[in-house]
Amino acid sequence: MIDSKAGIIGLAIGDAMGVPLEFSIREQLMQNPTTEMEGYGSHNVPKGSWSDDTSMTLATIDAIIQDKNINYNTIGTNFLKWMKNGEYTANGKVFDIGRTCLTAISKFEVKQEKAEKCGGTNELDNGNGSLMRILPLVYYCYSRNMDEKEIYEVVKNVSSITHGHEISVMGCFIYVMYGIELLSNKNLLDAYKIIKKIKYNEYFSKETINKYDRILKHNIKKYSLNDIKSTGFIINTLEATLWVLFNTESYNQSIIGAINLGDDTDTVGACVGGLAGLYYRFENINKTWQKDLLKYDYIVDLCNKFNEVLNTKESTNLF
Repeated sequence: MIDSKAGIIGLAIGDAMGVPLEFSIREQLMQNPTTEMEGYGSHNVPKGSWSDDTSMTLATIDAIIQDKNINYNTIGTNFLKWMKNGEYTANGKVFDIGRTCLTAISKFEVKQEKAEKCGGTNELDNGNGSLMRILPLVYYCYSRNMDEKEIYEVVKNVSSITHGHEISVMGCFIYVMYGIELLSNKNLLDAYKIIKKIKYNEYFSKETINKYDRILKHNIKKYSLNDIKSTGFIINTLEATLWVLFNTESYNQSIIGAINLGDDTDTVGACVGGLAGLYYRFENINKTWQKDLLKYDYIVDLCNKFNEVLNTKESTNLF
C-alpha cells in the first residue's frame, strides 16, 4: 500500500520551518542555527505557516483526487483558486508567490485552455517554482507503474503549467525519478547511482544536461558546504536538496541542515522534507513539528484521499 503522508507532511514541515528564515544569511544561521518551528520572521506569519510550496503541492494532490488521474487543466484551475481565493493555504492568505508562477497562472486565467502551455519558456524562468510542488508525481507515477517515457511526459506537462523551460523540466524529472527509486526501497546513494545512468539525451539538449553536471557527472555529496548554493534557481535548489540528504542521517537532521543553509529556506526545506519524509518514514518525523504545523488534520485528510486514488488501480489518463 502506498502512503503519501510521510512525504507530504515532510514537505509541509520543511516549508513551514523555512518560512521565517527565508532570505537569511547562511553565516549568521550557522552561528545561531534554528532547530525548532518558529513564527513571524521574514514573512510575519504565525508559527507553523506554510508557503506556496505546500499550497501548490496540495492543489496538485486535490486535482488528482478530483479526477482520479492527471488533468493539467484541473491542476491549473486549483492553482488559480489558490492564487485568487487563498484556497490550500494555512490561513486563507497567499504570500511568497513567485513571478513566474504569477505570470503563468494569470495567463491560464485569461486563456482557460491547455494549462501545460502557460508556463514560462525563457531561460530566466527557471526558478524552483515547479520543483517545489512536483512530489505528488513521485507517488502517482509509481502507483501507475509508468515507464520512463511516460514519467517524462507527465513531469514535463505538470512542470510546464508554470515552468516550461527544459532546465526546469529536467530538474523536476531528476527529482521525480530519484523519489521513485526511494519509493522502490533503494537507499539514498543507490538511488543516486541509478538516476545518474538515465539517458537524459533522449529528452533534453546537451546544453541543458551539461548544466546538471555536478549532480550527474560528479558526486554532489562530496562538495563542500561553500560550494552549495541555496538560491531560488532550480539547479541550485536541486543540488542543495541532494547534498543535504546525502550528508545527514535522519529526517530531523535533514530539515535542520536544509533551513540553515539560508536564502530560499522554505523551498529547500520543502524539497528536502518531501524526499526525507518519504525515505525515513512518518514515524521518524519530529512529533513536535507535526503538532506545530497549521491545519495538520486538513493535510492528513487530503493525503488519505490521495492514498485512495493511488491504491486504486485504474487506467492512467493524461489530459
